[in-house]
Amino acid sequence: MSRTYPDEPAGEFPAPPRTVTDKEGREVELVPADEADREAIVAMYVDFDPADRAQGIPPAKEEGIRNWLDTILDGDCVNVVARYDGDVVGHATLVPDRHGEHELAIFVLQSFQGAGIGTALVETLLGQGQRAGIEKVWLTVERWNDAAASLYRKVGFETSNAESFEIEMAIRL
Repeated sequence: MSRTYPDEPAGEFPAPPRTVTDKEGREVELVPADEADREAIVAMYVDFDPADRAQGIPPAKEEGIRNWLDTILDGDCVNVVARYDGDVVGHATLVPDRHGEHELAIFVLQSFQGAGIGTALVETLLGQGQRAGIEKVWLTVERWNDAAASLYRKVGFETSNAESFEIEMAIRL
């Protein structure tokens, strides 16, 4: 499958580590995720609202979460976490596909949604992706998920395919 990407690359994105203050006044630290974050990420996903799962991820059961993290916390993926008060409250990843492009996935605990953390997390992940030399990033979002689609457009993603129940969006870094 051939994806359509914008002709022009997006601007520079902020790279981690960085701290942002969300709309609730919470100081949230955005840092590259590594193996030391594994248990905190597992804990976040165990607490994750099932209604916020999309396309089967994150997995619902702890064993599935651990197996999934075995794949996405490896050296080929780029991962950033959002931490508040020592807890992981958000996680975003860039996963390489077989075409040398990267798929973006982001998850923010429900109690932290709508406060700007998702936007900061995506921007920071894209900054880390730029540091890693990644050029093409894509994602899919369910057609009804207006908040997520709006966030992606705000940071520079453009719709590349809207023919199914999911919208595919892409950005050139």
